[in-house]
Amino acid sequence: MKLLTFKHRNDTCVGQWDQEQSQVFPLVLDGKCISDLMTLIIDPALLKRCVVSTQAIAVADIKLLAPIPKPLRNIFCVGKNYTNHAREFSRSGFDAGQSAPADAIPEYPIIFTKPAHTVIAQGEDVWSAEGVTQALDYEAELAVIIGKGGRGISKAQAMQHVWGYTIVNDVTARDWQKRHKQWFLGKSFDTFCPMGPSAVTADEVDGANLEVKCWINGELRQHANTRDLIFDIPTLIETISAGITLYPGDIIATGTPEGVGIGFDPPKFLKSSDVMTIEIEGLGRLENRVQ
Repeated sequence: MKLLTFKHRNDTCVGQWDQEQSQVFPLVLDGKCISDLMTLIIDPALLKRCVVSTQAIAVADIKLLAPIPKPLRNIFCVGKNYTNHAREFSRSGFDAGQSAPADAIPEYPIIFTKPAHTVIAQGEDVWSAEGVTQALDYEAELAVIIGKGGRGISKAQAMQHVWGYTIVNDVTARDWQKRHKQWFLGKSFDTFCPMGPSAVTADEVDGANLEVKCWINGELRQHANTRDLIFDIPTLIETISAGITLYPGDIIATGTPEGVGIGFDPPKFLKSSDVMTIEIEGLGRLENRVQ
């Protein structure tokens, strides 16, 4: 199912998205609308018990929220997980953790986090952080939503723990990323994690073979396929869960392809009024303006 979390009038609801007709049908359980996607992720049996309302609501009449507006914990992120992006990052001079050209392609997954307060929805503005950063950048990413928690999850069992997928824009202050020689601060400014528009259940799409595209002001900058990931989704789940218990609703942003701002010479950093549009096959379009 393709699901949206939204506000309609004074109610927060989860509904099935008819993308072609630009309508949403609220999910109803025991006569009440489901108001929090987390309840369906934590207890998958509830989704089977839900009734899809026959009363359609036009998407134009709702306010979209992030699929999981208040993630329970940090968002796990993956650095340098496409070969061409790893190389462009190495060439850019912003990779403070690299000691030699051979380090461009990581031997093991690079994992960092973005705190939950960074999450914003489709259509909401990203803070330009003017006066704080001079190197604002974008990163289009497929994000995995964990359904079944656990620790020590093997690659062979990993996909059984995936509830579904969404889109994340891993917005980054590159100068902070380089200056502090780690990635947390530069990735974690307020509004630096646009997410959405939808959450799509794992049976709906193949996360290992999805087209990823990103436009800035209508110019196509990024275009790749998730089959090009250096470390695939099962490897990421196995790596993270080896020592950290994953919980339902945890999010893993799988990395960004080639074509980010620092990949150009000179770099093409974001500025106020720029529009970032990310499309991932089967998940819709996530669009946010820099304000």
